[in-house]
Amino acid sequence: MVSKVRLMVLTAGMIAAVTPMTMQAQEVPGPHPAYLHALSDLRAARHYLNDGWAWGPVKHDDNEAIKHIDAAINEIKHASIDDGKGLNDPFHIDTGLSPHDRFRKANELLYAAHRDLEHAEDVPQAHGLRDRAIEHIDYAHTIVDNAERTARWE
Repeated sequence: MVSKVRLMVLTAGMIAAVTPMTMQAQEVPGPHPAYLHALSDLRAARHYLNDGWAWGPVKHDDNEAIKHIDAAINEIKHASIDDGKGLNDPFHIDTGLSPHDRFRKANELLYAAHRDLEHAEDVPQAHGLRDRAIEHIDYAHTIVDNAERTARWE
């Protein structure tokens, strides 16, 4: 009788110990569409900027913005959200756009990525990573604005 009671108590204890882990895993949604869409927008913005400006001031800003876009992508990936695509995977961009229109397009994509992350599903474990990604995106947006203004003087 005593061994049956011990077995029941032990079984109940094991169930109680496992239940919080199961519930926690269910609280984190599986797919992360907002994060995946932000990754797509960030990669597209990167490709629109990565056009090899020859003029130093614009080239510096262009490269600096790309660094911050890469940092934002890495923050999202650290949250274990990845679409399996690389930064240099082929990407189709509208090559008919002028350099100034490419800056504008990159900024539209950065804004969209910011908006996606701002309204992403609430995963408490990813708040810090998401916030840092948004900071990098906003800084890249500022740099692209500056590069566009500087490019007008070329």
